[in-house]
Amino acid sequence: MSILRIRCSPRGLESESYRLSQQIIDRLTRTGPAGGLDVVEFDATTLTHADGDYAAVLAARDEPEADGLENGSLLASGDLIRMLDEASHVVLATPMHNFTVPSSLKAWLDHVVRVRHTFHITPQGKVGVLADRPVYVAIASGGAFSGEEARQPDFLTPYLRHVLATIGLTQVTFVAVEGTARGPEWLEVARARAESAVSDVWYAATVDEEAI
Repeated sequence: MSILRIRCSPRGLESESYRLSQQIIDRLTRTGPAGGLDVVEFDATTLTHADGDYAAVLAARDEPEADGLENGSLLASGDLIRMLDEASHVVLATPMHNFTVPSSLKAWLDHVVRVRHTFHITPQGKVGVLADRPVYVAIASGGAFSGEEARQPDFLTPYLRHVLATIGLTQVTFVAVEGTARGPEWLEVARARAESAVSDVWYAATVDEEAI
């Protein structure tokens, strides 16, 4: 049983999203099995964009022979999909950039949302093939995007909910620290709200964890 944490902020371990994600992980660990949970870390800011070979494979009608193709983005994609498939819980630590996901998180998604590997195309549309599991998204936003104080649109949460469902992940919980750029008093209140939301997080075994 393990938690996969995807770190997406250019501020790294100093970021507000990382701080919030650690609170979620601590909560999952406290409410989880007595043996504890391993935490697997991945820094999405290290990813490069998909290359030409990757694009060609995705555009092909059928999966080509693997010989000689598993390099570059294809190699990274395979590794990231395996990492995701082996995790019993996923935590995304991400800022909101320009109303939506940062380029680092988009790059990670482009590597793991892969036809014939994490979803199939059917006459009814795209169908995810990954076993469902809890996904927690720790968001840090310079402005407020929810509630009465919202002053900007939110394209991050609906996009993530839809794209993760495409590969079979439907149990998505969002926790946010909003208004990080609005001064220390606002930040203190925002952190308190997020911490209250984290207190509602409980470990839940919703997949066959012996299989992953």
